[in-house]
Amino acid sequence: MSWSKVKTPATAQSDLTKRRRELVILEDVTSRILAAAAVFLFYGFGADPTVRDLDGREVRPLGSGVTVLLFTRTDCPISNRYAPEMRRIHEAFAAKGVAFHAVYVDRRQPVEEVRRHVREYGYPFGAIIDVRHELVKIAGATMTPEAAVFMNGKLIYRGRIDDRYVTFGTARQRASRHDLEEVLSAAAAGKPLPFRTAKAVGCFIEDLAR
Repeated sequence: MSWSKVKTPATAQSDLTKRRRELVILEDVTSRILAAAAVFLFYGFGADPTVRDLDGREVRPLGSGVTVLLFTRTDCPISNRYAPEMRRIHEAFAAKGVAFHAVYVDRRQPVEEVRRHVREYGYPFGAIIDVRHELVKIAGATMTPEAAVFMNGKLIYRGRIDDRYVTFGTARQRASRHDLEEVLSAAAAGKPLPFRTAKAVGCFIEDLAR
């Protein structure tokens, strides 16, 4: 006679914890595959698209060195609330050779509205309107505000600036994890970095396609 195993509550909880860990690993692997596939499908290996700034000049934002793309939009309240923090991060890392670009994802937005927004929120770095969503696709960005960090053209981070916002309507009094700053500190120091992500909270980029 064979006896089937009966799971105790402790065993069931252990199995659930194991399954959750497996799902986290799967999500990370899937994110990496999708990011690599986006680069390959749209630009091949070594993606370095040429886009235009607000003055119509050609810009290749993913060249050598460390580059931050800040995906933003003028009508996203969380994006706007992060302007002071992005000014602080820029001040800390621009002198270390890190390049910054504000990437406006509303492809229909007039240039003058973007110029006014840059002035009003005091962004101290250049801005791009991602008309064809080339940079959105390469970075795999889905939210504003969302940061993407490239090192010598390779995507090493995509996600939140910090963990201040838990959900769209819920914020901590202060951030306990400064994800973007952590990545830039390591990158500026020349440390090898595997690709990582951290879920961003804000306004969906896909809403602009409707």
